[in-house]
This record gives sequence, structure tokens and C-alpha cells, in this order.
Amino acid sequence: MNSSLHQVFVMTRLTFREARRRRLLWLGFGLGAAFIALFTIGFYFSFQDIQRQAAYRGGDFLISQYSSSLLLAGMYVVSFLIIMVTVLTSVATLSSEIDTNAIHAIAAKPIRRWEIVLGKWIGHAIMLSLYTLFLTLGLIIPTYLISGYLPPNLIPALLILILESLTMLSLTLLGSALFSTLANGVLVFMIYGLAFVGGWVEQIGAILRSQTARDLGIASSLLMPSEALWRYAASLLQVDSWMSVSPWSIVSQPTPAFLIYSILYTTALLGAAMRAFGQRDL
Repeated sequence: MNSSLHQVFVMTRLTFREARRRRLLWLGFGLGAAFIALFTIGFYFSFQDIQRQAAYRGGDFLISQYSSSLLLAGMYVVSFLIIMVTVLTSVATLSSEIDTNAIHAIAAKPIRRWEIVLGKWIGHAIMLSLYTLFLTLGLIIPTYLISGYLPPNLIPALLILILESLTMLSLTLLGSALFSTLANGVLVFMIYGLAFVGGWVEQIGAILRSQTARDLGIASSLLMPSEALWRYAASLLQVDSWMSVSPWSIVSQPTPAFLIYSILYTTALLGAAMRAFGQRDL
């Protein structure tokens, strides 16, 4: 058991080193920092206008509603960036090493294949969790300093966003163990696209009270829970009010049982990735 933990730790450390060498994660942090700066500047100047309007009508209530709506829009971009960085940093983590035969240098050592996959998953999971924390706090802190607004249920929403990235990570690792890098990237983005469209279909179905549309959206969420997890996190962050209705407002919210499904889904995909890589002819 101690030997397995050591091997997994070694693979986790190598994953960090590989991410630093390829600089993809640093590029993601750089683009994230640019987005945070742009959001902060835009929020600051637009907040000045809202503050002047609030002096005549609405007062603190108008400021709270505006801050909530704009922050939710920013978090929508954060969710998208998390998905993109997750895929781009992990899409080739196994397949590229198999294609270039670099995996032989690792697999030839006294290390089990499942330890390779688990170590890589943990390494990426730590990096993505830090990236999610960086982006989320990068929007929350400026919003609070400028407007004094702090969204509700921040920690649960943050944990759900991290789960969203881990779900996508497990899917991408499974694809990397089965397919080439290009095929895996196309497959993952197509599945994410279906979930994205399905989420909007479910939202529209909830507004129009169309059970068929809602069922289609739920089916897409079961195929890939990423979009539904975002909606769950957003529903925790948004303020319930008729004034908070926006393109990013959540009408149809997943149930708490969906969180359990998403955790099981993520774990099952990780197990499938370890099994598929263990059976693959290298």
C-alpha cells in the first residue's frame, strides 16, 4: 500500500513538472488574470453609474441586484474557462506519451498502470482546483471591494465548480487512454457541446413549461453533468428576485441527488480510465 502511494505521488509530481514545461497551465493563469482585470475595470466604471442611479431610486437594493447579476455573468465565463483549461491541459496526458513512445520510459519502471493514471489525475485535479479558486476569488474580491456585495453560498458553489472541472478531467483522461489526442479532443468538446445545448433546452423548457424539453435537458445532463453543475453553482450564488432575471439566471435547478450522481459519474470515469489504460497495448 505504501509503495502504491509513493508511486502515485511520483506521478503527481511528474504531472506538475510536465505542466510547467508545457506552459499551458501558466497560459491559462495569464488569460484568467487578463479576464479578471477586464472584469474589475468594467465593473468599477459601470458600478459608478449604477451608484448614481441608486441615489435617486432603489438604493442598496438596486446595487445588490446589479452586483449579483454582473458577478453571475462573470462566473459564467469562469465556468467556461475552467472547462477549456481542463481539456487543453489533460487531453494529451496519456495519448501523446503513447504516440511518441515516451510512456515506455514510465511504464517500464516498477509502477502499475493504474498508478500512472491516478497520479496524473491527482496532479491535474490539484492544479485545476487552484485555478478555479484563483478565478473565483479573482471576481469575488474586486466585486466586494468595489460594491460591498458578497454572494451567498460561496463555499458550496466553489466546491461544485471544482467538481465540474474534475468531471471533465475524468472524461478527458478516459478518452486519452482510448483514443488519439485529436480524436479525444473532438469527442470531449462534442459531448460538452451537447451538454451545453441541453442545459439551455432545459432552461427554456422550464420557462415554457415544456416537459419534453426539460426531459431532453436532463438526459444531456446525465450524459455529461458539467453544464448542470454550473447551473447548480449559479443557483446558489444568485439572489432570488424578479429584478435578477438575466440570461445567466437559473430557472431549472438540479436536485441535491444530482451532486451524488456527478461524484459517482466522475469516480466511474476515472476507474474506467485506469482499466482502459491497463488493458491498452502500448
